[in-house]
Amino acid sequence: MNKSPTQQHSAPGAPPAALIDARIAELAGWRGQRLAHLRALIHEADPEVTEEWKWNVPVWSHAGLICTGETYRQVVKLTFAQGAALPDPAGLFNSSLGGKVRRAIDFRETDAVNEPALKALVRAAVQLNTAKARSPAAGTPRAR
Repeated sequence: MNKSPTQQHSAPGAPPAALIDARIAELAGWRGQRLAHLRALIHEADPEVTEEWKWNVPVWSHAGLICTGETYRQVVKLTFAQGAALPDPAGLFNSSLGGKVRRAIDFRETDAVNEPALKALVRAAVQLNTAKARSPAAGTPRAR
């Protein structure tokens, strides 16, 4: 049985960047190109972003989860973990709109990427995560 590149690199200890590179390579075509482009934009928006590999998908974090990069037959999807709490004046979110927490952007083959707006969403997610990291833990009694 032949293994996909991500399965071949999924051995314990494989660097997440190598797994993401392998996913992009195995997708080929427009989906691989789109995922690579979105990855580059995330890094441009937050040079301190951490790449992870969870749930068999690329994950980008900074003081908490920012978004995941999922690929499907017709779309490449960025799911923002705290998307419902993020400002989206450009209206990028077009999927998972009914949830109370997450929001997603489905990119189809012919869709243009609004790069400035996407970078703004990534930066807003980082800002939200870092603000939460600085705030007192939920459920901890506050001094009066």
